[in-house]
Amino acid sequence: MPEQIGDLPKIGRPAAAALLNIGVDTLAEVAALGKKRVASLHGVGPKAIRILEDEMQQRGIDFAD
Repeated sequence: MPEQIGDLPKIGRPAAAALLNIGVDTLAEVAALGKKRVASLHGVGPKAIRILEDEMQQRGIDFAD
């Protein structure tokens, strides 16, 4: 299992695996899921959410509601 997938920042293997398991490999797909859904995935913790949010902010992307 790669630590980094697609255009996602390095979020750690458990979080990367959780996203890959549901077929998500881009930051746009993560944003479309919404913060609550992403945070509810087993393996995605507060640190991964923070890293994703920081990267999304740099790219002008927001989580869907």
